[in-house]
Amino acid sequence: MKLNVKPSALRRPGRRSGSAGEVYDEPGHLIRRAQQIAVSLFHSTMGNGVTPIQYCVLRVLQEHPGIDQVTLAKFCALDTSTAADLAVRLEERGLVRRMMATKSKRFRLLHLTPKGVTLLKKLVPRSTVLASRLLQALNREEQRVFMQLLKKFVHLNNDESRAPLDRGFAASRNGGR
Repeated sequence: MKLNVKPSALRRPGRRSGSAGEVYDEPGHLIRRAQQIAVSLFHSTMGNGVTPIQYCVLRVLQEHPGIDQVTLAKFCALDTSTAADLAVRLEERGLVRRMMATKSKRFRLLHLTPKGVTLLKKLVPRSTVLASRLLQALNREEQRVFMQLLKKFVHLNNDESRAPLDRGFAASRNGGR
């Protein structure tokens, strides 16, 4: 597939084309910049009420009410201490309720509060707008290919993450989806 981007648009101004070691062409730099752009568009589309990872946590709790913090970490590809910190912060904001499990005092079960449900009712429709904004520079075929390659990249490099998504665990909890 040919991208509809002029080569001159991909070069940094003032640099010779083909110069070896151009940092702006390195995958790591481009992925970092893409993340910066995605976070900026997230906040301008969704508002500053939550961060992208907090939104992920709320969505997971919407789909899986009553899971514990360890399970939340596995569903969100977070380390357990980060998941616990997020749960505490969301509880402090009144969006999540953490409850001790009756069988074990070691686990806290997580549920959205009515305030959390109300917030998600506003945010979920905006996520469609966000996806559109993130991909609008690409034509339909480029969007399809980009998403396919992005999913492949994340899937094949999952184990390189500091907190890999436990695909087997997530699939078993989602009925194999």
